Amino acid sequence: MQTRILLSIVLVAALACACVTNPVTGKRQLVLISEQQEIAMGRQGAEEASAALGVYDHGGLGAYVNSVGQRLAAITERPSLPWSFQVVDDAAVNAFAFPGGAIFVTRGLVTHVNSEAELAAVIGHEIGHVTARHSVSQMSKQTLATAGLQLGMILRPKLRDLGQIGQVGLALLMLKYSRDDENQADELGLRYMQHVGYPERAMADVMRMLERVSGTSSGGRLPDWLSTHPSPESRLRRIRGEIGDRTVAGRLGIRHDVYLRKIDGMVYGADVRQGFFKGRTFYHPDMAFRIDFPAGWATSNTRPAVGAQSPNQDAVVMVAVAGGRSPADAAQTFFTQSGVQRGRSWRDDINGAPAVSREFAAAAGEVQISGLVAFVKHGNSVLRLLAYTATPRWSQYGSALEGSIGSFARLTDRRYLSVQPMRLKVTNVAGATSIDQFARRQPSPLDARELALINGVEETGALPGGQLAKTVVGDEVVAEIVRALQVK
Repeated sequence: MQTRILLSIVLVAALACACVTNPVTGKRQLVLISEQQEIAMGRQGAEEASAALGVYDHGGLGAYVNSVGQRLAAITERPSLPWSFQVVDDAAVNAFAFPGGAIFVTRGLVTHVNSEAELAAVIGHEIGHVTARHSVSQMSKQTLATAGLQLGMILRPKLRDLGQIGQVGLALLMLKYSRDDENQADELGLRYMQHVGYPERAMADVMRMLERVSGTSSGGRLPDWLSTHPSPESRLRRIRGEIGDRTVAGRLGIRHDVYLRKIDGMVYGADVRQGFFKGRTFYHPDMAFRIDFPAGWATSNTRPAVGAQSPNQDAVVMVAVAGGRSPADAAQTFFTQSGVQRGRSWRDDINGAPAVSREFAAAAGEVQISGLVAFVKHGNSVLRLLAYTATPRWSQYGSALEGSIGSFARLTDRRYLSVQPMRLKVTNVAGATSIDQFARRQPSPLDARELALINGVEETGALPGGQLAKTVVGDEVVAEIVRALQVK
């Protein structure tokens, strides 16, 4: 009993020390993470996001987005943070922030907003999450929700070292903001926009666009984790209540045409140059290879790797770039990992590509793993083809795993080697034009509904005359591939 009383006293004292003043509200807030640690975590997460998604820059777009973000960050409650603003090469309509000031908007979002003011609305919202310390607050609450960690943080302070807390990376994106956090970020974003001179109605326009995108598969889908956020409809209603009917442009204004000129020529939708699936076959035009995955398996394509997972999630095949100057070097590195055991050799050639391949065994916790790994020389790269499952299931999956790795081959089909992504094309609208008229005058693989969406007007509405508008150009075959990827 005395021990529990003592621990309770220590806990109360520690929590009192962990209460800090929130820079936005001025109220005391429970935060177990210092600003230095917050910045370190955010830096790691930003590096991992850049590596996983790739940074997208088109005609100085990155510098332009950064300038918009820095203008807003400079007037916030935390102007001294190391703020950075980048575009990542992802077709999903999304934006996200890491603690400490690293903020990303996706290529898909950039192609869907229609003015600098709308871009500022998105960035301002993400800035609000950082200035109000929403991520670190959520992390602190999760820590305190576990009694063991709660006392461990007190009795073993070195768990709070940068080296420990910094190992979160992309896991930060899995944190769920509360409805109150989202509402506060909306309000802060609105405040920052107004302060620098963007019209408040741009935020309502963004919410209207998100509402429409959430019900369609065009251009890039809202990611699953956004489903936990307040719905765009409810946010739009609340924001309309905040701004009323005010439409004063302020010092900067909407900056519609300025923005569209910056995004003219951007890739729209999935970038097929970075790989795409047709049925169970994956084609990578830029790296000029193809591979078949088992039928019916769930597939995924990211910059670090492409792969497939069995329906029961108990077997995996994946392809990634390996380190090493040769297949032999890469294999040596793989098999020097602790706990990885060499098995028998498999092949020294896969469809004409020199390879070093072996079966292997390893342990994943208490589960014994059996697998096959092949290192293939392909152009200037060494690729790692990896397949594995739990040892008792090798008899079930082994044939399919070997067949998938054995299907790897150089891509020679010119239809796929030369395929190009769809791109935005910005054009002048001389007079008020209906979407149907615009679609007829500007042939595009997109239908009238999608053209209306990306231009921020209703399908039955009209494009104003005397300003720029977006269309999309590209091969219909590519459009079909992109649509198929969006349905997945």
